[in-house]
Amino acid sequence: MPEFSALLDAVPSVLTRPATDVEISGPVCEDSRQIEPGGLFVARPSWTADGADGHDFVEAAAAQGAAAAVGERPPGEVKASIPYAQVADSAVALAWLAAAYEGFPARDLVVLGVTGTDGKTTTVNLLYRILKAAGLRAGMITSVNAVLGDEETPTGLHVTTPTAPEVQGYLARMRRAGLTHAILETTSHGLSQRRVTACEYDVAAVTNVTHEHLDFHGSWEAYQEAKGRLFEDLMAGARKPGVPKVSVINADDPGSRPFAAYKADVHLRYSASGNPEAELRARDVAYDSDKTRFALVGPFGEQRIESRLIGDYNVANILAAAGAAHGLGIPAETIAQGVAALEGVSGRMERIDAGQEFLAIVDFAHTPNSLERVLKVAQTIVPEGGRVIVVFGSAGLRDPAKRGMMGRIAARLADLTILTAEDPRTESLDDILAEMADACRAEGGVEGETFWRVPDRGEALYRAVQMARPQDIVLACGKGHEQSMCFGTVEYDWDERDALRAALRGSPLRTLPTAK
Repeated sequence: MPEFSALLDAVPSVLTRPATDVEISGPVCEDSRQIEPGGLFVARPSWTADGADGHDFVEAAAAQGAAAAVGERPPGEVKASIPYAQVADSAVALAWLAAAYEGFPARDLVVLGVTGTDGKTTTVNLLYRILKAAGLRAGMITSVNAVLGDEETPTGLHVTTPTAPEVQGYLARMRRAGLTHAILETTSHGLSQRRVTACEYDVAAVTNVTHEHLDFHGSWEAYQEAKGRLFEDLMAGARKPGVPKVSVINADDPGSRPFAAYKADVHLRYSASGNPEAELRARDVAYDSDKTRFALVGPFGEQRIESRLIGDYNVANILAAAGAAHGLGIPAETIAQGVAALEGVSGRMERIDAGQEFLAIVDFAHTPNSLERVLKVAQTIVPEGGRVIVVFGSAGLRDPAKRGMMGRIAARLADLTILTAEDPRTESLDDILAEMADACRAEGGVEGETFWRVPDRGEALYRAVQMARPQDIVLACGKGHEQSMCFGTVEYDWDERDALRAALRGSPLRTLPTAK
């Protein structure tokens, strides 16, 4: 069992240490209610949604069996009957203490991080398939699931990046399973809240940086800065024998370009538009309704790529994964094999077939950029005479500017639009829908003719499939793989795929509770 003092040695800035030392026999935890006997409690200021201060729960953690505690307040300001250390930043300390408790698992793995507004999950899954095609023992952590060798586990309902102790626990399980590579979907929340500190990345890749999460970050600059932390921290991580530090940048995306200024051993840029300045480029791109083909051009020459993924944004995702793999020395032909092996990603342009005469698709598109891209793809694959019908909403207690942007995009690019619930939380669903409806009208939409408000999401999907004719496409956007929908403060079970299947069978699932 590690000593408390030994774990503290891993923390970058410890301001005071306790006079007595203890063994830590339980995991590191930031929730006093979940402390296990012998565990280490990390007190964080304002760590819950209601602003509760973890320093006020040190004694509660002790009563649960915590052996020691860490926090930002001076010892004299904390009621603690157990050894207590003061640190400069509890979030940073939490990550390093969790890593130290698990024996620094990232140092025994090649760690690849993928960040970006859209496309992270798809790019991680592509990389996973490429590494497997190369014969490497790889695992991955995404917002959908964690693959830890032969073990697979869901990572949550609406979570983005798991907590720091969970991330380190997953990495430790990968190491125990004999894996050599770990691919992490790395969100701006995870970077800003230091959940992925101590992951000691070897590869940093970005898909794009567009409008999203400004409710959390406060400004575009803060959001971009959070994404950039992945590249900023790249060179600070532990060096692993024979493994370069690789930076992979989207040359087509203005929001990503500044990250190229951060140091790395290998800098690679990719371009779906064929930018000749990029090291990896797509050429001769051809789209079918069920596949994409193009030539991958790079330092290795030219490699033909065929993928079951469709759309120009997936060409970019493939290039991002190819850049990360190429940076690690994986041959181009192996990259092509891995790309071809991925048949699809849960909740990403996922086709739902109940024998209907039109195409029905579930996609996670929940940002202005992703909605616009998905609708543009739909317009390219819809048969002549067919229409694009989209169903989507905009989440409550999230960036409200998205609502108008997405309403205008749908009015411009979809033939028919149904506005509905998407996790309204404690906001008024009627007010959210009104904002979106105003935007649709501003773009020339006519309520009752080109767009409708249907608060109940199950009813909205049913209305969409009832409107659909042969050759049409029905797109259900915004929920994707998620397994719940939040009304008030309660997460209710919701699977968009099941809901769309029910609508296609003529028996719509009703949103719980009944939308008001």
